[in-house]
Amino acid sequence: MTGVLDKERTIAGPHFNRWLVPPAALAIHLCIGMAYGFSVFWLPMTKLLEGNSTACSNQSWMADLFSSQCNWTVPEVSVTFTLFIFMLGVAAAFWGSWMEHAGPRKSGFIAAWCWGGGMALGGVGVMTHQLWLVWLGCGVLGGIGQGLGYITPVSTLIKWFPDRRGMATGLAIMGYGGGAMIGAPIAVALMNHFGAGVAAEGVALTLITMGAIYFVIMTIGAFGFRTAPDGWLPTGFTPNTAQTKAMITDGHVHLSKAWHTPQFWLIWGVLCLNVSAGIGVIGMASPMLQDIFGPLLVGASSTDTITAAQKAGIVAAAAGLVGLISLFNSVGRLFWASVSDWIGRKNTYFTFFVLGTALYLLMPTLGHLGAAGLFVLVVCVILTMYGGGFSTVPAYLADIFGTQMVGAIHGRLLTAWSVAGIIGPVLIANLREAQLHAGVPKNLVYDNTLYILAGLLVVGFFLNLMIRPVDPKHFMTADELAEERALTEKARHKAVNAENAARGSFGITGAFAWFAVAVPFLIGVWIALGKASALFFH
Repeated sequence: MTGVLDKERTIAGPHFNRWLVPPAALAIHLCIGMAYGFSVFWLPMTKLLEGNSTACSNQSWMADLFSSQCNWTVPEVSVTFTLFIFMLGVAAAFWGSWMEHAGPRKSGFIAAWCWGGGMALGGVGVMTHQLWLVWLGCGVLGGIGQGLGYITPVSTLIKWFPDRRGMATGLAIMGYGGGAMIGAPIAVALMNHFGAGVAAEGVALTLITMGAIYFVIMTIGAFGFRTAPDGWLPTGFTPNTAQTKAMITDGHVHLSKAWHTPQFWLIWGVLCLNVSAGIGVIGMASPMLQDIFGPLLVGASSTDTITAAQKAGIVAAAAGLVGLISLFNSVGRLFWASVSDWIGRKNTYFTFFVLGTALYLLMPTLGHLGAAGLFVLVVCVILTMYGGGFSTVPAYLADIFGTQMVGAIHGRLLTAWSVAGIIGPVLIANLREAQLHAGVPKNLVYDNTLYILAGLLVVGFFLNLMIRPVDPKHFMTADELAEERALTEKARHKAVNAENAARGSFGITGAFAWFAVAVPFLIGVWIALGKASALFFH
């Protein structure tokens, strides 16, 4: 099996078409993107033990880790999300360099085992009512699968699409934003199917089943990867012509040097601040809409006059906003990454920070005016830029540091996501609680929070302003580059004629591959739009 997974076995032949690589990347990202949909498990996980409707309040969370007698709490089970986002960054940072040498097939296959196997192990944890096993399986092991699966396509796609770096990575990373649109409804349906009145069975078997499904799909994606021969270029593409349009280097910086440069840490800060602000909106979007607009969403004048049906309508409207957030988060990844191919990565981030700051500052005013429709529109635009930040940054790194080790550098940079994933929600939750304890009305409690998020984007603007091309002294010499390539390219790689490789037609295989990933994604979009209709039709 090891030989089949070797990078030298993935080199593209003469009849391969580069447009077959994005569907393979999407197959992996649509699976690991279920991370954003894991919240559908939290409430069912708190009701696993029949006849024990509450958690054991007289014992610590450490005791709950190993207890099989007490129901878990939402904060305890939702730690799983924090764990796999944290481990995503850690795994990407530690194994990014290995991934460059091992190749996308081996990396993607191991990611499939970790993410699919981690979910299955989490299911066993639910079945045996062992919280530590849920954390270990879905959180730690699943997080490693997240990290490897997230960075696996990046380096491969950038080398296949030197003419459209942003669009290529945007296509793949769009899948991560859209994975929850597909996975969350499937999870709910499976829990209803397997549950039959027994919550533990429903959650456990759903996690195990989805883990198996994701393993198969991700494995197919991993085996669908092909790597571009060294020196391969699209027909008619001249690198120097494209490089005059933006800060695109023709050198290559080794990982060991890249992360010591000021450019790396400036981009790290840019991503961290953009993500922190976006996570702030994602984390509080549903309660924020209900707290600020409440009865206005269903045409009532005050909370005292609304009926039970209208209360249900308010909750449905908030759920509709969550559906829109998933959709715009996903589509924004492709849109902004493609735009960055035209205006440059630095200008794209300037757009995020300038437009984002203005929108965050505008949101409190829209809340005071009761302009719910405009408020929702602003949230959707913000979420496109949140997703766009993720999809644009790999191309930004390739522009600054070259393409040879961009996957490893991107992996190291994703620690910014881990930090933002912890700081953002904690900051927002604590600010909200402090405001409520100070007696601030619910419809005004988010004003200062939104102003602080705007301040984060202002800081990001100045960090992005400071980014300049890397000093040529950091580039690998010709001998160092040859040595690095020797680690990733064996004799069979070198034997491939780059001019004649990968010039095949799109064909039936290409049509089938795109159909296989497009249909589930479009079904997810349809479901998200159906939920969002509750915002406009009561």
